[in-house]
Amino acid sequence: MLYSLTIESLSYVVRSSIDWLLGLNTLRLKSEPIQFGTDGWRGILGVDFTVDRLLPVAAASAQELKYRAPKELQSNTVIIGYDRRFLAPEFAVAVAAAIRGCNLEPLLTESPVPTPACSWATVKRKTLGAIVITASHNPPEWIGLKIKGPDGASVDRAFTSAVERRLSLGVFTEPIEGPINRFDARKEHLDGLREKFDVQALVAGLKKIGLKVIVDPMHGSAAGCISELLGENEDISNLVEEIRVSRDPLFGGNSPEPLAKNLSTLIAKIKHLNSKGIKSLGLVFDGDGDRIAAIDENGRFCSTQLLMPLLIEHLARVRGLPGSVVKTVSGSDLMKLVAEDIGRKVVELPVGFKYIAQEMNNREVLVGGEESGGIGFGMHIPERDALFAALLVLEALKDAGQGLGSRLKEIENHFGESHYDRIDIDLVNMETRERFERFLSESPPRIVNQISVLEVISIDGVKLRLGENHWLMFRFSGTEPLLRIYCEAPSEEKLQSTLKWAKELAEIK
Repeated sequence: MLYSLTIESLSYVVRSSIDWLLGLNTLRLKSEPIQFGTDGWRGILGVDFTVDRLLPVAAASAQELKYRAPKELQSNTVIIGYDRRFLAPEFAVAVAAAIRGCNLEPLLTESPVPTPACSWATVKRKTLGAIVITASHNPPEWIGLKIKGPDGASVDRAFTSAVERRLSLGVFTEPIEGPINRFDARKEHLDGLREKFDVQALVAGLKKIGLKVIVDPMHGSAAGCISELLGENEDISNLVEEIRVSRDPLFGGNSPEPLAKNLSTLIAKIKHLNSKGIKSLGLVFDGDGDRIAAIDENGRFCSTQLLMPLLIEHLARVRGLPGSVVKTVSGSDLMKLVAEDIGRKVVELPVGFKYIAQEMNNREVLVGGEESGGIGFGMHIPERDALFAALLVLEALKDAGQGLGSRLKEIENHFGESHYDRIDIDLVNMETRERFERFLSESPPRIVNQISVLEVISIDGVKLRLGENHWLMFRFSGTEPLLRIYCEAPSEEKLQSTLKWAKELAEIK
């Protein structure tokens, strides 16, 4: 660790380390204005994201947190967290100097932590908010910054637009270096999670059904957390095994994103255990521990498209908790079918967890989730927390006395099978993108792969409903010529043929 680095020397380390990290010979710093995306500001280390660019962003973010703080919130503290990426700890120290320069008090985590730990600490300690150095699930050469408000949720677009306006004025406070107060955010988070679960009963139940849990944190900041949560008072080495727990800023050469293509080692391990008659479950967390996926005992990849229906059933029927179900428009129909069967209202929103968080702050919500792995719970905080979701998945399986695959099979037998995938297509240029977007808006297809379109939904992009558990959705990136095509179908054959049809349509247009 290089915590003693000054800001000036950190700038040098960043510049001199870029060739090693990215394998490039020359790089030019970008001069474009800083723009926030769906959840924070992210960019290529040393190209988009540098110390010189970070300091004013951190200062403007902290100032906006103070300006927007509720009147009853008597705090000048901003929590700072970071993940396991290259130079993330050192960037966090630079953020602390920027915050102190704003006459505010920085409070830095002792170690890399899951981003939800910063949200938890913000709420528990009643601070102005948190700034987290992380690029979440992005490739290794990326790094970024997330901003959490006093409620623990990611700030909204109005907030980040205000930060961008502050940056455009070009008037910044000078960073002030010095001693930094630190705290154990990881322990606080894990202690908070234990308070909401009967961990001893959970461990006993999992042992009773003979379920072996294999955890893959993908070298990210959630490494070791499940083992610590379940093994606080006893040896659980026969129950839980964790792989890829070491800090590796290159994440083994892949993006730390919980997708099947990045999980070959885990899937192979689960299948091997199954062949030996050992019932197992794989739990997967992304780089900063706010997204989750699972691998069932048969080696099947299970995204939140399948985990959400399981959790809705468990929280509503078994725990008897109140509230509506919130899903993004790209979420599986299974979520809606299960929720409505229990008599729960379903709210469908644009893609992005920030919309779910807003809903959680405005009304009573049972659970809210997105297709990319983020799930939030009304009984917790209005933010994604993969560790909390993982404990609930384990609790649901313990109560059902089944493995994940068996439990999901019961749900699909009742509500219909769900097969889901998403493909991304790089279009030629922005003009091509705009032309295809106009086509979808003005004259969307009425027949898809010889199936009549029953409904056109335009909550976010264009979604074409083809039947129950069967739809196709086109959604464009806001900043580049990138088309995302989502599809759910009642069989793998229909899924692949529908996606093939959609890809060919995009190439023609």
